[in-house]
Amino acid sequence: MTLTLKERLFLSTPKTLIEIPPLCIITDTRKIFNIFFLPMENDGNNTFQLIVNQGEPTLMKQRRASISSPTSIKTLLSSFAPFTASNRTKKGNEKAADVIKAALSRVLVHYYPLAGRLTISPEGKLIVDCNGEGAVFVEAEANCDIEEIGDNTKPDPVTLGKLVYDIPGAKNILEMPPLVAQVTKFKCGGFVLGLCMNHCMFDGLGAMEFVNSWGETARGLPLMVPPFLDRSILKARNPPKIEFPHHEFAEIEDKSDTATLYKEEMLYRSFCFDSEKLETLKLKATEDGFLDKCTTFEALSAFVWRARTRALKLKPDQQTKLLFAVDGRSRFNPPIPKGYCGNGIVLTNALCNAGEQVDNPLSFTVKLVQEAG
Repeated sequence: MTLTLKERLFLSTPKTLIEIPPLCIITDTRKIFNIFFLPMENDGNNTFQLIVNQGEPTLMKQRRASISSPTSIKTLLSSFAPFTASNRTKKGNEKAADVIKAALSRVLVHYYPLAGRLTISPEGKLIVDCNGEGAVFVEAEANCDIEEIGDNTKPDPVTLGKLVYDIPGAKNILEMPPLVAQVTKFKCGGFVLGLCMNHCMFDGLGAMEFVNSWGETARGLPLMVPPFLDRSILKARNPPKIEFPHHEFAEIEDKSDTATLYKEEMLYRSFCFDSEKLETLKLKATEDGFLDKCTTFEALSAFVWRARTRALKLKPDQQTKLLFAVDGRSRFNPPIPKGYCGNGIVLTNALCNAGEQVDNPLSFTVKLVQEAG
């Protein structure tokens, strides 16, 4: 199926209902969580064990009524968990959890879909019922100072997983609220705000706008970027008009039998590229004169993609694909309104045979990434 830019975003019907292509649905949020967190190194010693005592969860509802009738939003489902750590001093943080909690109830007035629940429509579609049931908020205490959890650029999924509240007994995504927040206090006086949100609500930019709005509310400030909740602006043509091929949705034949590798136990590692290493990569990508310039994203993405191809020892005729998201907000005419609360990203891809990657210099792969973006 071929879709235009609008149709590759979340297909919509008027006002309160937003549909999505079924191929975009991800049903295992814990797997998504594990992708984002790699092992933490703790001064060369991984024996440290974080103990977190979690309090009883509280349902945070809007401070005042914000909707007058049932509303539903059809969604893309996945999960991510950003963390925000405070300064590491005892003074001034005693009431941090209370301030954050009170601000959440107020900011939910503007972001009321986050207080709803996932369900299934009569048409069999995933939806968010904006019933005001409430976001989940949990206070917790850790057994250590915040420094002891180690370098957060090399995170450990087990350790950081304790800083996000897991809904007990949840068997599927329909039993997981769209927003779960946990404030963990450390002995040093510092604290961490761990968030688990469904990607159905917003992409990375939208999520950070929500977090910023939450912070502004906590400081008693007006919202700099109020949320724009009307997703019908991305309503697709009906029926969709097929104009371009979309390889991002096509399956690749596994000629190299890579599926057997994923049956083995996975070893997690994180690799940090400082500014010097990134600059070296960009120079390497342009040293043969094939490219005039490239961005950091293009050079690093191509480097990692190429390294993976070599590490898997793919057959020369094995197709390999790099998928990545592109922000579509500025690509519309007129542009999507500021504060758009939804997913304004488009999934795009670069595609080639493994032999082409291995036999050609880095600049070849960088060019593929450039053309895809």
